[in-house]
Amino acid sequence: MAGAKAEQEICTAIFTRTENKRDEKNAVLAAIYARTSSPNQRFGYSMEEQIRRCWDYCDKKGWRASYVFKEDGVSGGTIERPKFQMMLERAKAGAFDVIIFWKLDRFCRSLVDLVNVERQLREWGVGLCSVTEYIDTTTSVGRFNYRNLASVAELERELIGERARMGMFALAKQHKWPNDHPPLGYDKTEDGGLKVNKKEARLVRRIFKRYVKNRSIDQVAFELNKENILTKKGKPWNSRAVRDVLANELYTGAYRVAGVDDVIEECRIIKDELFEKATKTMHRFKDGGAKRSPMPDDRRKAKIDRIFNEYFELLKEAEGGNQGKRLTAPPLTRSYGPFTKSGFTNKQKESLVCT
Repeated sequence: MAGAKAEQEICTAIFTRTENKRDEKNAVLAAIYARTSSPNQRFGYSMEEQIRRCWDYCDKKGWRASYVFKEDGVSGGTIERPKFQMMLERAKAGAFDVIIFWKLDRFCRSLVDLVNVERQLREWGVGLCSVTEYIDTTTSVGRFNYRNLASVAELERELIGERARMGMFALAKQHKWPNDHPPLGYDKTEDGGLKVNKKEARLVRRIFKRYVKNRSIDQVAFELNKENILTKKGKPWNSRAVRDVLANELYTGAYRVAGVDDVIEECRIIKDELFEKATKTMHRFKDGGAKRSPMPDDRRKAKIDRIFNEYFELLKEAEGGNQGKRLTAPPLTRSYGPFTKSGFTNKQKESLVCT
């Protein structure tokens, strides 16, 4: 707790020092934003290359880079990105004057999001700057160019989506699974098709029969966890995982993928009658006629034990003086490097990266 408070005081002091320098010298403070949509981003879009070019641009303009926001393997189709949202928080607080990025599509791809973000940043007095495109959102002409480029970015995103859907449809027409994660009960063959995994298929049938019998998704998940049976991804069962199994028509041989609707008997694991019973049971509350059954004693006892264990663990931590770790969210941390009049070393640049 004391360490977090000390770190917060240091961050506040450095931020105040930066603001004072800013007032004294009227320096333009820039925040660098870099993003890759996949770990193996091709050259020119790599994280290191984006940041390097932004640093070079700042040096040429005489700007002082005070923040570096990095996001690896994150799609630009939405602005709900951790570092992007952190950057907006800093922008609202007036921590910098301009956001610089290598290319517009690295910043954002959705036209609606781009226009809304630019408008919000303008209200906060923060501009946008692209290293490779002419963007100057402080002028009407610059904003016009900005929106034109945003339209191109959205068009490119839609074209990529169309090509991806066409590729998935082509795979589905050949009854091939479109990703590397087949559902429980199946393995993916070398040619991309599905084959029944006999051991997992027995578990699928067991889940359906148990659900039809006790009519509770939570109870099925509880019993599977009690027997130390894990999901296909190696995780404990929950209601969502059980529901995904019960709702998957592929177990009846119905192959509905990417617009393709076929029947593949080789993929059948359960009979249609069992699937229909499970579906009818899941939907029994929709008309309001069915009543929920009381929680079984063994699950109720396990739930009570879990709550008490968590409570006593919390008390134990509180007695040790560490209650803040559980009762409060961890503070937003950031590594700060020294602000020098001239250029930054690589180590100093790295210290500006928001973590």
